Amino acid sequence: MISPKKYDLSTFTGMSKEQLDEHYKLYLGYVEKANELSDLSKDGNLYVDGNTTYSPVRSIKLGETYAINGVNLHQLYFENVTGSDDEKKKISKDLLKYIIAQFNDLKNLLYVLKVVGLSMRGWSIVAYDELANNLKVFGSDAHDVGAIWSVAHPLIVLDVYEHAYFMDFGTNRGKYIDTFIKNINWYVISNRFKNLKEIVPSL
Repeated sequence: MISPKKYDLSTFTGMSKEQLDEHYKLYLGYVEKANELSDLSKDGNLYVDGNTTYSPVRSIKLGETYAINGVNLHQLYFENVTGSDDEKKKISKDLLKYIIAQFNDLKNLLYVLKVVGLSMRGWSIVAYDELANNLKVFGSDAHDVGAIWSVAHPLIVLDVYEHAYFMDFGTNRGKYIDTFIKNINWYVISNRFKNLKEIVPSL
């Protein structure tokens, strides 16, 4: 169950209270819908007749991803634009050094963030890419395009694009997935989880 977070929206200067309140109400809607779909997705009776064109489970899972990302991205958004003026000025030396090493200076990073924001239909996000070990500015058109932001550290990765199985299994995706499951390297998966526990102490 996701509980909505509260923010001191009055510290977000340059925008009207009405605008901020309406934006926050939208966030509350995502929380409500994420909880509803998460409960619904536990119903085992829905997991029948999977189909990539249309199936109840496809619709529910896309909706769940959309809602959860809507919650996570808005929480990160409101958190990084509210707070005291003193807090807003406190960039750590380590972070600044890291940004300069990759983007030359903070101004350039913020310029890229803006241009990406002008180019996307949903989000522009500076994120740490663990696989590449660097910062990237990601663009996302919709909540259900991409990972579950802020909580998606891959443990098991299954590629279901046709290029991953079509030569051997044709249209029999189910048989391919069964074969994949039989080949999971649980030592690798266990090590991924161990590493995740180190960065998420509550696990």
